[in-house]
Amino acid sequence: MEVFVRTVELGSLSAAARVFGLTQPTVSKMLGQLEQMLGARLLERSTRGLAPTEQGQRFYTDTKALLDQFDSAVGAVQGLTGKVVGQLRINAPVGLGQHCLNTMVQRFLVDHSGIDIELVLNDRFVDLVEEGVDLAFRLGGTLPPDAVGRHLARTARFLVAAPTYRDRHGLPEQAVELSSHNVIRFAWTPGDTMELHSAGERVQIPVSGRFRANNAMAIRDALVLGGGIGLCPVWLVSDLLDSGDLVRVLPAWSAPPQDLYLLYPSRRYLPVRTRLFIDFVTEEFGRLPGFDAPPRQTMM
Repeated sequence: MEVFVRTVELGSLSAAARVFGLTQPTVSKMLGQLEQMLGARLLERSTRGLAPTEQGQRFYTDTKALLDQFDSAVGAVQGLTGKVVGQLRINAPVGLGQHCLNTMVQRFLVDHSGIDIELVLNDRFVDLVEEGVDLAFRLGGTLPPDAVGRHLARTARFLVAAPTYRDRHGLPEQAVELSSHNVIRFAWTPGDTMELHSAGERVQIPVSGRFRANNAMAIRDALVLGGGIGLCPVWLVSDLLDSGDLVRVLPAWSAPPQDLYLLYPSRRYLPVRTRLFIDFVTEEFGRLPGFDAPPRQTMM
């Protein structure tokens, strides 16, 4: 039934096979056996993919509810016995995962010996259902209108540079002077301007630079090496500011804050292991330097 439900959701035998670690012929055989047992055709196969029949759509709806309730029931029993088991597949941006989340995951695993975690790090927006992801962390950007989850934290963003860059090139004293400096930027940042705020004033500063990267940790390293000035979230550079490896640039100015979201496929029937991890990371990020609670804890 799990294979059938995921096949309907993905619309592809091969996609469902990848999720379950099976071969496509095996998935096809399992679905055939299910249809034979029910005495009904559940899926229509065509050159454009798979689609449930009328009986298949009804069976999908009822089966999905049944599986969700079963998972919830199992989780409730595990919660009572204290033996919570199972696997969590978690997705996060590379920089956040390497710099913050990996350490949190290791502490969580120590406290929950029956739970396994697969941490998948990439900087693209994954489809939670299609890729079998239980939880996904998102930094900034526009969320899908049907996103389910919570606004986990907010972090300030400001300009930083290494003392070696300051010694060689000096630092701007006015925001407009930023245009004459080498600015290190994220590869996906649109346009060639930077929005900055100070005491209610907002400006758009034209910027340019010789280096861009699509990874936050690469940006961090380049800044420490004196490669230029960068606009960074506090969580990424707070330790380097404390150690003196980086210094603030134009300290009166900052950029719009960056929001951290935690998304999950459905609000209903979250397994106990998922709820345990959500509660754990909510508390952890609340204590982590550079992250502040959002103005109001919101669910989506």
